[in-house]
Amino acid sequence: MLSPRFDLALQCASDWHRDQTRKGTSIPYVSHLLGVTALVLEHGGDEDAAIAALLHDAVEDAGGALRLAEIREKFGDTVADIVDHCTDTDITPKPPWRTRKEAYIARLATASPAALLVSCCDKLHNARTIVADLWSLGSSTWAKFNGGREGTLWYYATITAEFRRCGVPSPLIDELARTVAEMHELAGQGSDRVP
Repeated sequence: MLSPRFDLALQCASDWHRDQTRKGTSIPYVSHLLGVTALVLEHGGDEDAAIAALLHDAVEDAGGALRLAEIREKFGDTVADIVDHCTDTDITPKPPWRTRKEAYIARLATASPAALLVSCCDKLHNARTIVADLWSLGSSTWAKFNGGREGTLWYYATITAEFRRCGVPSPLIDELARTVAEMHELAGQGSDRVP
C-alpha cells in the first residue's frame, strides 16, 4: 500500500511541474508523470519506485542538482538514486541532444532494477504518445522533437534494445518493443529496425 510519502511526492510533482505542458500541446505535464507512475505500479514497482516515477523529470526539467538534493532529503537515497539515473542532464542549457541520449543509454548498464523499471515505463508512456500523435497528426509529429524523425526513431529503437539487454522483464519490454515497432511502421521505416 502507498503511504503519506507518496502523497507528498504527488504534491511535489504537481508543484514542481505546474506550469509545464506536454511537448506541442496544452496538456498539463503532470499527466505524463501520473501515466509513468501508473505503469510502474502495474508492473510491480514498490512505493520508492512509484515516488521516483512521479519525480523522474524533476531534476532535468524543474530544478537541477539542487532539486536532486531536495528529493534525497525528502524521500531518501533509494528514490534519489532512481531519479538521478532517470536524468539525462542537470545542466542548463542542456548539452547537445544526441550526446545526452547516447550517454543516457550507456548508463543503463549500471542502473538498478528499479531505475530500469522507471526508465522503461517513462519511455513506454512517451512512445505511446508518439504513436497516438502519428495516427492523429501524421509527420508533423516529428517537429516537436529535438532529434526530429530520424533521431527519435534511432533513440527508441536503441534504448529498447538496451533495456532488453539489461534484463527488463516481459511483458514490459515486449510492450515497449511493440509500441516502438508501430512507431517505425507509422514513420515508414518498417518494424525490422526494432530489436
